[in-house]
Amino acid sequence: AAQSLLPGTMSQQAPTDQLWPRVVKLLLLLQLCAHGRAPHISPLPRGCPTTCICTSDLLSCSRQMLQHVPHALPPTATTLDLSHNALTQLHDRWLAAVPHLEALHISHNQIKDLSPQAFHNASYLRHLDMSSNHLHAVETHYFDTLVSLEELLLYNNCITRVDENAFTKLSGLRKVYLSWNNLTTFPFHSVQGLGNYSLRTLDLSSNSLSSIPVEQLAALPENIRNGLYLHNNPIRCSCPLYLMLQRWKQRGFSSVKDFFEEHTCKVSDNVPRSLIKFLKYNHMFENCSTGPEDVHPLPFPVMVGQTFLLACNTSLPAAATTYMWISPHHEPIKHPGNSNRSLEVYHNGSLKIAEAKPWDSGVYVGLAINSPHNFSRLCEVNVTVHYPKPDGETFSTGLTTLLGCIVSLVLVLIYLYLTPCHCLSCCKKPAPLSPPQECSAQSSILSTTPPATDGPNRKVSANKHVVFLEPIRETQNGKIRLALGEDFSDPKHPKVLQLKSDSESISSVFSDTPIVS
Repeated sequence: AAQSLLPGTMSQQAPTDQLWPRVVKLLLLLQLCAHGRAPHISPLPRGCPTTCICTSDLLSCSRQMLQHVPHALPPTATTLDLSHNALTQLHDRWLAAVPHLEALHISHNQIKDLSPQAFHNASYLRHLDMSSNHLHAVETHYFDTLVSLEELLLYNNCITRVDENAFTKLSGLRKVYLSWNNLTTFPFHSVQGLGNYSLRTLDLSSNSLSSIPVEQLAALPENIRNGLYLHNNPIRCSCPLYLMLQRWKQRGFSSVKDFFEEHTCKVSDNVPRSLIKFLKYNHMFENCSTGPEDVHPLPFPVMVGQTFLLACNTSLPAAATTYMWISPHHEPIKHPGNSNRSLEVYHNGSLKIAEAKPWDSGVYVGLAINSPHNFSRLCEVNVTVHYPKPDGETFSTGLTTLLGCIVSLVLVLIYLYLTPCHCLSCCKKPAPLSPPQECSAQSSILSTTPPATDGPNRKVSANKHVVFLEPIRETQNGKIRLALGEDFSDPKHPKVLQLKSDSESISSVFSDTPIVS
């Protein structure tokens, strides 16, 4: 092989311009081998299809007019978008290349049918959108391998029939959209199985449903009835249908509350356009009597920790009938009971709740099962679990508030009218007459004007002198008789004379005898 690349041997077989690159490659290979290193050839990465956009886990091939699914799909993709193309079929096991796929969008294509193994190798798929295609039916084998499927979008197809086992194996299914198709009937009993109690939305609006089995719908769990959309269908008008939907409205079900005016019924089968909005204009149904399916749940109050029994009156034969209860948490309970035996179902259909807890409150629905697909509702019981009232509770809140207001008013009145010295007519008493001189003389400040100097060796004193008097012992003729100290024993002392004159002026002020000049 090396000799065939030499110039001499290739001169007659290939041009010179094709020979020299091969020689260069051969020399490089010989050089690497001489240094003991072999060339490392890395595998080419698996690329993204040329007509698609790839990110870390997203593969978008939308609006490319594809007629076939691309073959080279990156295995890391969890979301695949093939919408708005021209796909007509999906070959078997085509999802094996994307084992971690969780969301698949194939809307707005031209798919009419699905092969039995079209969705094999898609056990992790949770969201499937096949809306706006050309499907004519929903067969059993279409989606039975999608064990993790939660949302199924099939609206705006040409579906006229749904097989009764189409959703039997989809235990995690939460939302099914079948609106804007050509359905005339629907197997409602197919969603009554125990595996479909996670179902929250079943949209059958804008189809061609002409009749509704009211008894079967009444036996459905509350979570399914809350999301069962039946508006924009030519259903035949009847009192049971009207009363059922009115009751759903009273209970606040979204299926009726959100589309109240869109619920229509057909008055006559011979007149295709005789549709009326019978929930909005309900005067023609005023004489409809309430049936047993429209009876409100029976109230059943119990105390915390109490064990009680719920029973429904039934005349069904016990040999061919089994019973099931649906808890407020949408848990189906059959004989012998739930896993921890806090709820037990007896053979006669009674439900025993042991040591009631606050979270056991809610509506319990009793069902009778005559066959795998024949459910009939027996009764509904609204259980309310509450704590016992404490002993010694004598006053209610309103009475206690009223009593507090009365006591506060009494205290205010006592404060205003019975507190001493606030009632002038009863507290003012004539005080005994006492000579005011007593108080004034004890705290008088006498003013005097002494001579400029008091002596040759003394400084000039202040022009005010405070005289501290001894307590007054007696009064005479309304005049103050002072007890003087030793320094004022001489009655001719000038200070004594000044003091007497001052005292006489003071006594004259407080004397009751009028002063005549």
